Amino acid sequence: MHDFWRDSGYLLLTACPDGRLQVTDDFLRAYFLRPEVQPVEESCDAERRLHRALLDNPREAVSAARLEELADPDAQENYRIVLSFRDRLVRAACLEDAYLGLFLENGRVPVPPLFVDQLAHVLIRHVLDGCTDPLRIRAGELFFREQAVTINDGFIMAADAETVETHASSGGFGDLGRLVSQAQTPLRTLDLDVLNEDNAAIYWERAERFDTVLNLNFAGAGLDALCRVLEAWIRHFLDVDVSIQPVQQISDERWVWHIGLDREASRLLDDLWNGVEPDEARLARLLSLFRMEFKDPGMMPQAIAGRPVYLGLMTDEGGRLKLKPQNLLVNLPLAERG
Repeated sequence: MHDFWRDSGYLLLTACPDGRLQVTDDFLRAYFLRPEVQPVEESCDAERRLHRALLDNPREAVSAARLEELADPDAQENYRIVLSFRDRLVRAACLEDAYLGLFLENGRVPVPPLFVDQLAHVLIRHVLDGCTDPLRIRAGELFFREQAVTINDGFIMAADAETVETHASSGGFGDLGRLVSQAQTPLRTLDLDVLNEDNAAIYWERAERFDTVLNLNFAGAGLDALCRVLEAWIRHFLDVDVSIQPVQQISDERWVWHIGLDREASRLLDDLWNGVEPDEARLARLLSLFRMEFKDPGMMPQAIAGRPVYLGLMTDEGGRLKLKPQNLLVNLPLAERG
């Protein structure tokens, strides 16, 4: 069995008999080892004492008065953010509940996007544990890493946005590459491997590098892999079995429910459902539509039981794709359970 995404923190957690992830002290401690809260040379004694105490006991209660003892206002704010997030993790029965709870409050998500992506990272790692299909693992990257999408000659290619930016600025050679780039000396062009069913095994040795490309063409293996991962995500969180398949258009006079897998797709599907005709440039950013069906229609509200749910996947105007996997969990039409 292959290990992957070792930096997700997955090995610091404990899986309960029900399959949920239990937060551990080691997992919490990792947040206090982040650069934002580690003491620096200029840190005061109070900050150093607090940091040592939290490493010894990452669940230790920290009062507002204790934070105010820190000389650096930025350090105070960083600790407030991290401790507030830690408290959410500790209060929740499991990591899944902590993640879902972020999206069930009124208003904006109460933690920085970085923490949301980190939770999605470790949770999709758990969902995919034991998976032997590299294409599905690569599709799982979309759950926590923004993608740069290019469409050329009918091929829809998704590459990790951060990796693309690194290569674009340095040619993959780090600081040296940036210096050469600033001197306008030609560098090697960006050359990332597109995963397919023939070469998929290369993913295992490069899983931490996020430097492979996923083909999202209709009826292709990459898009199929994404569908299977979306199904597994829903099954893990909601104990609901669904079938998700790509479709080329929505031709349904009884269209009753839709979910955007990202912000742009949510807006587009809302407009289409309301009869608003989008312009061609906007439609061109639509990567795929999907039809989702519940295997047990009784899991849906009675008024729409048996009807399909349509999904959309779309880039922004800059060609970026930022999946919002929480949309599938909080917007799925589910019947009330006794």
